[in-house]
Amino acid sequence: MTGIHPCSFVALLALAAAGGLAPAMAAAAPPPTIAVGEPVPGARVTVNYVNPEEFSEARQYGLQDRFNGRSYLEPLKAHLIKRATKMLPAGDRLEVSITDIKLAGGYEPWHGPQLRYVRFMKDVYPPRIDLDFKLTDSNGKVVREGSRKLRNLGYLQSGAARVGDTDPLRYDKALIDSWLRRGPENL
Repeated sequence: MTGIHPCSFVALLALAAAGGLAPAMAAAAPPPTIAVGEPVPGARVTVNYVNPEEFSEARQYGLQDRFNGRSYLEPLKAHLIKRATKMLPAGDRLEVSITDIKLAGGYEPWHGPQLRYVRFMKDVYPPRIDLDFKLTDSNGKVVREGSRKLRNLGYLQSGAARVGDTDPLRYDKALIDSWLRRGPENL
């Protein structure tokens, strides 16, 4: 019995005998993970990314914002799922395939090293999201489908960001909200 102290071994045996080891080990097990483009089984809203490495944002800055180390794919997907689920009538399903993303703002390294990693929000850097979607009713009948190019060229004047909102994706999420706000019949 090398490598474990006898007192530790006795404590482990006592824990196991009391049934306390199995719940502790079960609680420590990581939850199942779903890949970025993988749909969640049984979900009413599914979102997948089509060739995310080819997105405008990824080509310019990387799949993660290489300057600030933030991933934008998962937060945008979670936001779209949350908002679309609230908007859909019971039984309806929405499938969204995002084909391109360019986040609001852009980096301007010519301002000097102290501002090298600051994303500047200017009208010349509007958010853009291109997507395909299919909306089906509770019987599986396709109600609407199509492609959309979401844009907000006046995103800085649109009131999309509230005072004090520090979410780095606030303008991009507002673009999604604007599309979903039309309701299922006008997607």
